[in-house]
Order: sequence, then structure tokens, then C-alpha cells
Amino acid sequence: MVKTNKEIRRKQREEVIQKLYEIDINDGVNETEIKDPYVKTSVEGVLSHRDFIDRKIQDNLTNWSLSRLTYIDRAIIRFATYEMVYSQLPSEIIINEALVLTRKYSDEGNDKMVGFTNKVLDNIHHAIK
Repeated sequence: MVKTNKEIRRKQREEVIQKLYEIDINDGVNETEIKDPYVKTSVEGVLSHRDFIDRKIQDNLTNWSLSRLTYIDRAIIRFATYEMVYSQLPSEIIINEALVLTRKYSDEGNDKMVGFTNKVLDNIHHAIK
């Protein structure tokens, strides 16, 4: 079965999230080489703009701090914020992809984290418009 571009890109996004998670959990140390050009560029982009991205996220969290987010939620929100600021992709698609990843990796079946992530990313989208 041939994968569609959408399926390939989703898999690449998962790799970006996994890499950002790994780097965050290892205090910024990147222990493995990244071969896929899209994944490598995305991870390097998030890391090089991390201070700006983290400020944007923190400014749009209500009654939360960035440090309270789990590693995986932080990775998902950081990457989505990076894409909203530095890519030409519509924010609606970026947010939807982030929610798919949240559902897969973070949500416990009650949609609480999906709702939380959606709200934060929607706030960020409106802040950068």
C-alpha cells in the first residue's frame, strides 16, 4: 500500500515530536542523528527559536506554566507553535495535526488534553495573527 503525502507528513511530525521529547527529557542533549531532512530541519528550527516559542506559549497559558506541561505536551505545543510562526501552512491544519498527536500520545481518552492543547494553540494563533 502506497502512503499518501498526508500520511508521510504525519509520520514525520511524529518523529519531530519524539525527537523534541527526547531532547527535552535529556536536558537539551541530542543523542541520535536525524536522517530525514524535514525532521532535522524542524527539530533544529524549534531548538534555534526555542526561547521565542516558549515565551509565546507561556504568554498564552492560563493559570499554567510551561514547566507544568508534560514533556510530550510541551513537544507537541512547541512544534505546533514553531509551524504557526515559521511555516506557510494554515494554522487550522497545524492545530488539527497537533490535536491528532495529542490524542495519540497524551490524552487519556477523556479529551481533556485535547481541549487544553486546542485552547492554548488557538490563543497562540490569535496572538501571532
